[in-house]
Amino acid sequence: MIELRQLTVLAEVCRSGSYSAAADHLGYTQPAISYHMRALERAVGMPLTVKAGRGVRLTPAGHRLAERARGVLAGLRDVENEFEALAARTRGRVRMSSVQSVCVAVLPAALARLGASRIEVEVELGQTASHDAYRLLASGETDLAIVADDEPGEAAEPAETSLRRVPLLVDRRHVLLPRGHALAGRRSVRLPDLARERWILERDRERLLRRCAEAGFEPRVVTTTDDQATTLGLVGDGVGIALMDGLGLLPRPDPRVEPRPLDDWPRRHVCALLRPEAARVPAVAALLEALRAGAVEQSGDAVAAATA
Repeated sequence: MIELRQLTVLAEVCRSGSYSAAADHLGYTQPAISYHMRALERAVGMPLTVKAGRGVRLTPAGHRLAERARGVLAGLRDVENEFEALAARTRGRVRMSSVQSVCVAVLPAALARLGASRIEVEVELGQTASHDAYRLLASGETDLAIVADDEPGEAAEPAETSLRRVPLLVDRRHVLLPRGHALAGRRSVRLPDLARERWILERDRERLLRRCAEAGFEPRVVTTTDDQATTLGLVGDGVGIALMDGLGLLPRPDPRVEPRPLDDWPRRHVCALLRPEAARVPAVAALLEALRAGAVEQSGDAVAAATA
């Protein structure tokens, strides 16, 4: 007979890649991890792991069972959340992951809206890249994820087609120019117009480099930073130009920076993702509704900021 504790151990061994790391994360001893794995192998009648260097590697049967285990554990967490909310409908906790710009520009207003509701929501927030959100939802490590794709559903995987997708807003990429720049007089800019500029880039730049190459140039990079406030300051001081999504312009306006829409860049579709059963939890539903209302308000502000 398969026990829930054994499935928990298997899921953690799959995630961490070793018995010792699984023991550390779960607060078990390594012999206890080995015991539960041997018991699980006896229950299913086949080996689930093989040694691989200092760690272990799951067999095909181990991978299949680990995938089912993650689904079972995620379902149990949803049941716990739902009945905790039913027992005390005025409180709830939501684990949320989101891209950075939504955390900064949309979430504060959404949480302020919740203050007027009868459900007091505690949000456990993590800033997560869109491609990681699907894994976190599948494993039950997050209840609600905010992702940003250049095309709707771009990052979706076949295994995640059961997720509920709620559109929030469409965001536009902008080029940040120092005030008085020769291109600041235009309503919008195209990438080839920026071939001779000095660039301030994020570390994740492969897409930009590819598009610049298609436009016939390689950007001259003078600074690398992932911090939006630093980027705005550098542009304002005339160090170079940068790219930023419209949401990133809202929280920290800088009068020395003139953003202009980048015409030849795909729009970002910002969506909320969650498992259908999580949507029935009052705290999750309340947070999602507040995010939708905040996104509508902020998308209007983004347009205003871009055209000011």
